[in-house]
Amino acid sequence: MPPRPLLLALLAPAGVALVVFLLLGWNMDAVYVSLSTLLGSGLTLMAARGLIQRRLTGLTRTALTRPESTSPSPPATDDEELEELTLVRRTLDALHQRHFTRDVGLLQEARTLTAVLDSMAEGIWVTDVEGNVLRHNDALRGMLMPVGDIVGQRPLTLLRHDSLNEAVSRACEEGGSTRLELTLEDVLSRTLAIRVTPLGGDLPGSAAVFHDVTELRHLEKVRKDFVANVSHELRTPITAIRGYAETLQSGALADPQVAAKMVDIIHRQSERLSELVEDLLELSRLESREVKLQVRDVPLAQAAARAAETVRHKAQGKRISLELDVPPELVAQGDERGLEQVLLNLLDNAVKYTPEGGRVRVTGGLEEGRCVVHVRDSGVGIEPRHLTRIFERFYRVDKGRSRDMGGTGLGLSIVKHLLGAMGGEVRVESQPNEGSTFTILLRVAVPSAASAG
Repeated sequence: MPPRPLLLALLAPAGVALVVFLLLGWNMDAVYVSLSTLLGSGLTLMAARGLIQRRLTGLTRTALTRPESTSPSPPATDDEELEELTLVRRTLDALHQRHFTRDVGLLQEARTLTAVLDSMAEGIWVTDVEGNVLRHNDALRGMLMPVGDIVGQRPLTLLRHDSLNEAVSRACEEGGSTRLELTLEDVLSRTLAIRVTPLGGDLPGSAAVFHDVTELRHLEKVRKDFVANVSHELRTPITAIRGYAETLQSGALADPQVAAKMVDIIHRQSERLSELVEDLLELSRLESREVKLQVRDVPLAQAAARAAETVRHKAQGKRISLELDVPPELVAQGDERGLEQVLLNLLDNAVKYTPEGGRVRVTGGLEEGRCVVHVRDSGVGIEPRHLTRIFERFYRVDKGRSRDMGGTGLGLSIVKHLLGAMGGEVRVESQPNEGSTFTILLRVAVPSAASAG
């Protein structure tokens, strides 16, 4: 309590007593009574002050240590509480309630923001004005795959690209936005499209959004390669047909032997052109799921025999031994025509790339609850670096040799798509000069109730 109110509280009772006794004529008694009153007032004030101090200390301790809840603070244990202290306690309760409500709202908002950020496929980080990462979402960790924590790191530490570091500095210092695309030469070799912007308003720092466009760039490359390959594949037979047709028009028709040879070449090139167009249409229908496959029970021995009969003449011309060892009881679920085309494409490739006097063998059986057919050859084999891409459209291990041997470069791609549509898959194992093994896996046919009985 300040000194002036304290003196007034002490002297007022003694002064009143002194005036009263002086008016009554009790001069000496007035002095003693005034002193006694002054002493009593002092003792009473000190006691009251101590009590109030203890109550205030208790309220302070309760306010600082009370749990995070909306329940009011417990009242004083005494039966009576000063009205002023009651008002202070209620004021503290109201303030606590207000702060608790605000904290709950802020916590809920923070949780919602975190959930939204972590549910995004794009990676996001926020930096301070110095470029240090303050927060990020889960997707960013999956994209960058850092060794340690991302928070507190600088862009140049996380990604060794000066362009990103410069973009963050520009956003923080100049308030400019930047779009850039980075290729991360790691195990996955990913491409990230990044937009760096200032936070805006009065908030210092920057934000960056990361899009993984690896698949998109791959599809763009596949599309460009596809257009280029189709153009090249179409150009070759068309050029031959046009050239020999012009030669015939120029007078070669007068020589029957030369004319017959040229007409035969034109016919072969037109067949090659027709095969290419048919394979393109077939692949397009498979990719767009326009082909309606009739999935039923297919005896694989019969399908393999029909496919082998088609390529047997070509195999005999190269003195290649063509062997079949598929159990008659091996029955798979699939489309009969589609399975024959799959086996025909695999056998045709095997015969095509097996030198004279080689061997092509087809075996079948059950492995891990699935029907399995292996097409093995003793051909030139494939280098390991090509194995992951040979099922791509127009991909050729040896472009010049493949075109000399014929074919459209779409056979294995059609095999993959046909098997995928039937719920199966295809695998390949090969080593240079040791031959190749293509394996198809299909669902086993479920025995009917009649056959089971």
